Amino acid sequence: MASNGVGSSRSSKGVKASSSSVDWLTRDLVEMRIRDKVETDDERDSEPDIIDGAGTEPGHVIRTTVRGRNGQSRQTVSYISEHVVGTGSFGMVFQAKCRETGEIVAIKKVLQDKRYKNRELQIMQMLDHPNVVALKHSFYTRADNEEVYLNLVLEFVPETVNRAARSYTRTNQLMPLIYVKLYTYQICRALAYIHNCFGLCHRDIKPQNLLVNPHTHQLKICDFGSAKVLVKGEPNVSYICSRYYRAPELIFGASEYTPAIDIWSTGCVMAELLLGQPLFPGESGVDQLVEIIKVFQKRLPPEAVDLLCRFFQYSPNLRCTALEACIHPLFDELRDPNTRLPNGRPLPPLFNFKPQELSGIPSEIVNRLVPEHAHIGYLEQPEGGIIRPLWLLLSVSCLVIGTR
Repeated sequence: MASNGVGSSRSSKGVKASSSSVDWLTRDLVEMRIRDKVETDDERDSEPDIIDGAGTEPGHVIRTTVRGRNGQSRQTVSYISEHVVGTGSFGMVFQAKCRETGEIVAIKKVLQDKRYKNRELQIMQMLDHPNVVALKHSFYTRADNEEVYLNLVLEFVPETVNRAARSYTRTNQLMPLIYVKLYTYQICRALAYIHNCFGLCHRDIKPQNLLVNPHTHQLKICDFGSAKVLVKGEPNVSYICSRYYRAPELIFGASEYTPAIDIWSTGCVMAELLLGQPLFPGESGVDQLVEIIKVFQKRLPPEAVDLLCRFFQYSPNLRCTALEACIHPLFDELRDPNTRLPNGRPLPPLFNFKPQELSGIPSEIVNRLVPEHAHIGYLEQPEGGIIRPLWLLLSVSCLVIGTR
């Protein structure tokens, strides 16, 4: 289905392009990379250590070994369980402290299904982004009933967007618009990374899965337990994503969908932060969504309404991509070097893009994405209109000079 504003097909970098099999070949290669990495890790740890005892009560000590960096021997690390911070059908997350360093971490404990490898571990080993929660390492524990649990040791982020939003709701206030912009932008940046670099769909974007540092307001997406590399032609389960944040195609039982479901969920999160309540608390129809936007149109900045309309296109092919959302005028305030948080502190890092994120993106898109004051470290390559990292150009120059 053709589109006027937003293209019906996407390139591997989330900008409009003609349909081709290249996009799906890229995703196949990503899947191969994931499998290759897992096989390499399996060869290195063909028999992973399983620690007897799976307690999470306060004061419980877990001792495990981790691979040293740069070829160093394995090291013993001890974690002291402090308290449970979240539970769900997946298992639980508890806060712990490393005895050796004093570092606070979050440990996600998941029952290991013997029938297949844990997809979340494979995915987390691939990801490295400032807006994605970082995996430090993993280990296994065995309970008294012989069940084995996978433990993911993650960086600890003290707050969630859900709790932050509720703190305003309890006092009958709306979240300041600058925070709504900050959180929405960082969600979109993280999604652009996983969608475009890995063909990965999160499939459970919601405020509870968005961690935020209450001091810096840096946001990190977490919980990749439902995430999957989507491949065209391969069926997927339609009963995915939490109720209030499910895209129409999921509600109607589609088994072949795209990362556009994450975009719809992002719109639901943004609207919830703007309105102070979930946009779809029941079996609301899309027509009701249109009416809601009309009602609040006079209360919201026109740029916010415009972006919501792009998120909430009924047809997945007409929704904006995460990268297109990042360059939306709503976020121009974030690109202003004079913008500060309400407490006067600077904004969190928003433009520290890695080469992988910008590789292959046309220069006009990058120029809109990265403000002029953040261009340090990047240099435009005239031929082809592609932005190349400055460090890469310098490295190539040194190699050429060295061969002369």
